[in-house]
Amino acid sequence: MIRKRYSKYLNPAQALGDLLGLNVAFLLAYLIKFSEISGVFQQPYLQLFIYLNLSWIVLVLFYRPYRFSRLTRVFEVIKSHLSLIIIHLLLLSAYLIININSAVVYSRLQILITYVLFAAFVLFWKFGFNFYLKIYRSKGGNFRNVAIVGHGELGHDLNKFFKNHTEYGFRMLGFIDKEETEKDFIGYMNNIDEIILNKEIDQVYVCLPYLSHQEVKNVINKCESSGVNVKLITDFRGFSAKGLELERFDHIPIINVTAVPLDITKNKVFKRTFDITFSLLVFAFIFSWLFPLIALWIKLDSRGPIFFRQLRTGKDNQDFWCWKFRTMYVNGEANKKQATKDDPRVTKVGLLLRKTSIDELPQFINVLLGDMSIIGPRPHMLKHTEEYSTLIDNFMQRHIIKPGITGLAQAKGFRGETNTIFQMAGRVKLDRFYIENWSMLLDFKILLLTILSIIQGDENAY
Repeated sequence: MIRKRYSKYLNPAQALGDLLGLNVAFLLAYLIKFSEISGVFQQPYLQLFIYLNLSWIVLVLFYRPYRFSRLTRVFEVIKSHLSLIIIHLLLLSAYLIININSAVVYSRLQILITYVLFAAFVLFWKFGFNFYLKIYRSKGGNFRNVAIVGHGELGHDLNKFFKNHTEYGFRMLGFIDKEETEKDFIGYMNNIDEIILNKEIDQVYVCLPYLSHQEVKNVINKCESSGVNVKLITDFRGFSAKGLELERFDHIPIINVTAVPLDITKNKVFKRTFDITFSLLVFAFIFSWLFPLIALWIKLDSRGPIFFRQLRTGKDNQDFWCWKFRTMYVNGEANKKQATKDDPRVTKVGLLLRKTSIDELPQFINVLLGDMSIIGPRPHMLKHTEEYSTLIDNFMQRHIIKPGITGLAQAKGFRGETNTIFQMAGRVKLDRFYIENWSMLLDFKILLLTILSIIQGDENAY
């Protein structure tokens, strides 16, 4: 059965649209900055122009951001593309750092305007494209004929979904089963190859709870012989939708119900690339001149080392040495007792360092060493891990990713001392939300909220 397909043109159209948006954004930014356009086709901007295009094409080929189904939400598409834009900006930053000693100087304002315009274009382009496609499909265009094998509650729920959401372009033809059903019955399973041919079915959904292994196998074989796409569905509605992932142990398929976004290799690469790049920038532009001043100030204020290090719980429950600027007088309770309000152990210099979070700066060393990330659940001292793991459900889930210098819990106000179970439970709840919903966009939002919190001051920072 051969039918005309137009869906294959959708992804190339989106890819060309994005590339066009990048080029238009670059040209408009150049025009805004320099009030003319001819210079963009001359050195050194021609070289930058070519690099932007080639690096974007390489990213698209490597990450393949257009592999979305009909059911993918537009916000997921936008999130994915904004993450790709951030990676593209990091690649441009690396390019500029490599050429920092050359005589070429590019306008930072022009580059900033380019990415602002490009992000805005992607936002409107994706919304517009998705909106048009949904209207087109709801009116009968770009549809897929579908049938459900297995008559039961799960099949009925899927049937309702198809009928209530015409914007996805699924045209439900009816049920195929071993016995004739009361409604929407279109044929018997033994004749599924004939039904596929006569009804021009594109996709078959097989409800696993109602069929034996051999019956499922026969349906799949006949569908594949007819060139029809087969999808197996079973009832996982009692589990978290975000935690389902198919794994394969040799020829045995396994459903992982606790998968998180940072299990995916490309997401790990995104996050690690950002961690290293941002940390190096902090060392180059902040730590390099601030460290000697802080070190001298700490030494003049009180006796003791410049740094304070403490064993804390990291990824996979592995202990690591967490570094900070020393903010207390040397004491024997540092590894047992949290800092409290008006704590007499805190030095004068330490109070200011804690208020401004400058005491956390040495943890960028931990980031470069790979023990921590910039954004993630805050690491706790070993005593607290042991204590709260028995008091709070799912507390240890915080440790399936790297701990962070700051996190969603801190950005939302759960910062500093946790002297009640409620406060710690609030932290854990936000940490789990972060782990299950991680994205580069969420990381940037948390980073921005943290910076604003430091500027505005936090009553829990002491």
